[in-house]
Amino acid sequence: MTAQYESPLDRQIREAQERGEFDNLPGSGKPLPGRGEPYDENWWVKDWVRRENITGVLPTSLRLRRQAEDLMHEVAKKPTEAAVRRYVTELNERIRQAQRGLVDGPPVVLPLFDVDDVVRVWRERRD
Repeated sequence: MTAQYESPLDRQIREAQERGEFDNLPGSGKPLPGRGEPYDENWWVKDWVRRENITGVLPTSLRLRRQAEDLMHEVAKKPTEAAVRRYVTELNERIRQAQRGLVDGPPVVLPLFDVDDVVRVWRERRD
């Protein structure tokens, strides 16, 4: 019988298993977090922010992404169409600045929002 090659890394893993270092780990036997959910290219940033509880110190570009994600939730709180239009227009201007690289943080690739479309959805949800 010939001996099979075992890399140094494989040997370390095998020895740790034999010592029981992988027994009773948190999450053992549970599905991986996020399994079955749609892919999100920013999953690692969101997970890092959640783990480190650093929502108050996000770079401007990441705060902007969050504002874009929460747009419909935020406009639902607005009492008038004028307030909705003002909010979306201001958000679009911040997106334009980020697209030009005028804010801190990673690059922003966000589309501008159609103000009329947002107002239409806002009206439909209010009725």
